[in-house]
Amino acid sequence: MQKKVLGLSAVLAMMALSACETMQGAGRDIQTAGQVVQQESAQAQQGY
Repeated sequence: MQKKVLGLSAVLAMMALSACETMQGAGRDIQTAGQVVQQESAQAQQGY
């Protein structure tokens, strides 16, 4: 029984860590997209 609980805990910990990594990547992508939108809007306002 202890081995099953330990194994399940290890799997859950790996899943939690991978989810955090995925959210960080998504955050970076959203941040980059926001920067591009800002640059494009600044250029549009300047008439480029």
